[in-house]
Amino acid sequence: MLCSSSPPHNNYSLLSSSNPKDSMAPCIETLRTCKPHDEASSRFYYMNLFRPGHFPSSRAPMTTNSLDGGDDVWVKMLEEAKSDIAQEPILSSYYHASITSHRSLDSALANILSVKLSTLTLPSNTLFEMFISVLKESPEIVESAKQDLTAAKERDPACLSYVHCFLSFKGFLACQAHRIAHKLWTQDRKILALLIQNRVSEAFAVDFHPGAKIGKGILLDHATGVVIGETAVIGDDVSILHGVTLGGTGKQCGDRHPKIGDGVLIGAGSCVLGNITIGEGAKIGSGSVVLKDVPPHTTAVGNPARLIGGKENQKTVDKVPGLTMDQTSYLTELSDYVI
Repeated sequence: MLCSSSPPHNNYSLLSSSNPKDSMAPCIETLRTCKPHDEASSRFYYMNLFRPGHFPSSRAPMTTNSLDGGDDVWVKMLEEAKSDIAQEPILSSYYHASITSHRSLDSALANILSVKLSTLTLPSNTLFEMFISVLKESPEIVESAKQDLTAAKERDPACLSYVHCFLSFKGFLACQAHRIAHKLWTQDRKILALLIQNRVSEAFAVDFHPGAKIGKGILLDHATGVVIGETAVIGDDVSILHGVTLGGTGKQCGDRHPKIGDGVLIGAGSCVLGNITIGEGAKIGSGSVVLKDVPPHTTAVGNPARLIGGKENQKTVDKVPGLTMDQTSYLTELSDYVI
């Protein structure tokens, strides 16, 4: 913990002393005597509660001049955070550490993921440095995160704001952690990628293999129990509800998981198994077990899943179900549907 007058130091300065007590004494004395007296020091005081030993010198307090140009989502998040703080002042420190103290979305994202996924033996400052390095070298991840935020805001009526999604939606957070893990996987840093997968599974109850490829504009609604296998591919603007499995069919190796086209909607509790293709704009009804290809713009329901209208008279979907989130209109095509 640092006083505002203390000189900056790197993360490993405490390890350089030959006598640990010599290093710890100033820290203990600082903790006893140093009280934040301005906005910047208050921020560091609060953040260090989560991330011991880390002095994020790259994160100067937010000013309007430090905003990324043209970053509408991030600007909107800052406005929402300010409004939330006005309504609930008790959250001011939390919002300051999580949103308003950051210069950009990538820094805020690396911070919240590091806090959510840290453990006693895997400190948040270590995770932050790893996450921010990946995000800085892969700006496409941050762009995808913006589109995921927009997807939640537009498709989920329970989403109050971008900030609400960013801070509280574990499906969103799991997706962004997966994007980082996938980048590490493609760089052959598989141990780190699998570590992130494990922590996401434990923290969010979402199990993405880091080898899986996902598009942008993804909504994991509720997200609990979602399982996505190593060779799965998910297109853009896809919406997946809780309890969905994109899995294999046995012990075979190689390309063995589903390929999900753009604009697909997969209902809660569905299982899509094997190296099959769910065509663009298709809809999978809740609780279905899909074992064969589903043509584009059709609806498959049941166990095992069958096409509404059958193969010879397929009922096509006019709109993009991944965007409309319409999960029940296919019932009007079932003349024998009764309660």
